[in-house]
Amino acid sequence: MSPLSDFPPSTIEAFLSFCAGDWIALRSQFAPINSSQDDDAWHDSERGELKVDHLAPATSEAPGGLRVTAPGGTVTTLTFLADGRALFAAPCQETASGTWQFWPDGTLELGCPAEDGKVSERIWFAKPNLRLRSSLAHRADGEPGRASFSTEIRRVSRPPSQAL
Repeated sequence: MSPLSDFPPSTIEAFLSFCAGDWIALRSQFAPINSSQDDDAWHDSERGELKVDHLAPATSEAPGGLRVTAPGGTVTTLTFLADGRALFAAPCQETASGTWQFWPDGTLELGCPAEDGKVSERIWFAKPNLRLRSSLAHRADGEPGRASFSTEIRRVSRPPSQAL
């Protein structure tokens, strides 16, 4: 992890490095409902743990990448290219090409293809150990699909000498 003096991260390289760690995540998902669904079918929440590894850049121009291990053990690799493209690789799936943009406010915005449209995701840090994510899926016809919001807290351990 970057030193706290580098917070908030001001470059994509610092942001990706700052993402490394073990995270406890709480995600709330929302989906449009139709008249055949019950009143509680539009939302769902789940808790899980994510492991995020920072990947060194393959070239001096590229910012690097992330390897994300989800609660079920599925590993997704995100590779960020210097030209604003992002490659998303998951097991048993073809590598997908998307986009990334790092904004001056320290927010990373991702655009990635989905089965029936695209997903836009924004990731930012509220505190060094508190990361927030929001995503919105758009169907191919332009209609909104599912949306989610995640709060992720970095697991930190105290050194044995500081244990209570």
